[in-house]
Amino acid sequence: MIIVYKLTPEMRGKLKKPLGILIRGSFSETIEKFNDIIGKEKSPGIISVGDTVSQTLVKNNILPQLSIVDNRVMRKSIKPITLEADETVMIKNPPGTITEEALTAIQDALESRNRVKIIVDGEEDLLTLIAVLHAPENTLIVYGQPREGMVVVKATHEKKAEVAEILKAMASVSKS
Repeated sequence: MIIVYKLTPEMRGKLKKPLGILIRGSFSETIEKFNDIIGKEKSPGIISVGDTVSQTLVKNNILPQLSIVDNRVMRKSIKPITLEADETVMIKNPPGTITEEALTAIQDALESRNRVKIIVDGEEDLLTLIAVLHAPENTLIVYGQPREGMVVVKATHEKKAEVAEILKAMASVSKS
């Protein structure tokens, strides 16, 4: 397995801060506000990262082009959630890392016209960065902020540049 990025202690603290707009509230409140954002933004697509947020979107008839899940919520294993997709891809991505396999799977999914579900053996949190970096301009990337709500990131040129700087600051390592 080739690890492309590894989370450093300095970056761990920085990444606790939401990457985009934090929508606070219950599931129903956050979905209502997210629907308002969708209506205003005219986004070319939606990407969800995380089991709870992905399931909440689908239950509310918001169908992400790409869903990235790891069958865990708040670091605890859960029963795999049901998300319909045209294609399901299984990858390995250990906690605190971004593997080449994960990076390629996200790029391939975003180039596909299919709805794709990526199931991660490991951890999906950092894959939000790759989704923002490679998503088409103005795509909305959504992930959960534990005990607070959900975060919406718009893939703008500025946000992609910010994410590229974050990735540059993460230790690049290679491991077989």
